[in-house]
Amino acid sequence: MCELLGMECNVPTDIVFSFTGLRKRGGGTAHHADGWGLALYEGNAARVFREPEAAHRSPLARFVQSHPIKTLLAVGHVRKRTRGPITLANTHPFVRELWGHDWVFAHNGTVHAASRLPLSGRFTPIGSTDSERAFCHLLGALSEEFEGYPRSTSELWTAVADVARRIGARGSFNFLLGDGRHLYARCATKLCHLVRKAPFGLARLADEDVTIDFSTVTTPRDRVAVVSTVPLTHDEAWIHGEPGHLWVFDQGSLRATLPA
Repeated sequence: MCELLGMECNVPTDIVFSFTGLRKRGGGTAHHADGWGLALYEGNAARVFREPEAAHRSPLARFVQSHPIKTLLAVGHVRKRTRGPITLANTHPFVRELWGHDWVFAHNGTVHAASRLPLSGRFTPIGSTDSERAFCHLLGALSEEFEGYPRSTSELWTAVADVARRIGARGSFNFLLGDGRHLYARCATKLCHLVRKAPFGLARLADEDVTIDFSTVTTPRDRVAVVSTVPLTHDEAWIHGEPGHLWVFDQGSLRATLPA
């Protein structure tokens, strides 16, 4: 399987600390060595780094880790191949444009008979993974339901949950989805999150000997939501997701938990 990493904030924040832990799992402390990717939003546009290599050994991943880019929303992934060869086209996260927003998607699990998921003409897979096929189906379903980005964001959240439920019935569908405004996180088997907010304290990575005192790099109004397949740190209170539910994060807060 793969591992997911998401971050959604109310103030621009770099993801270096969390990405350091994820990168270590990409062929270092875990066997997710078949590719890595990280998407960092700037407004509705996503800057995406992807490579069909082990993140732990990648000079590009090391460069991204050592050059902080502040963002309000990020989606990361390290891949353990189950479907499709190890190629750039099959490396998460995947990106498509809808309603003037870059949508970014990363998946952990297996969607059985994904080739039977219908596609609209606009969203077509480039690679051969079940993950990308499911993503294209999801966006196609949303584009058919709404003419543009919905004014009622709660209607959009419900629509994402409904499509996720249908796809999830085909297998294991843990995913992260970003649209430039919200981070959606669906738990099928395992997923956890935390929200860092005042009073900030120390955090120590589980996979690397790195500790940070967040009180020295934040202000009292900061909120940072982090989502991971398994906890990234030893000394923070991670909340584990209930299978079949979708979290929606906005402005560094958990805004909704929906059956999905």
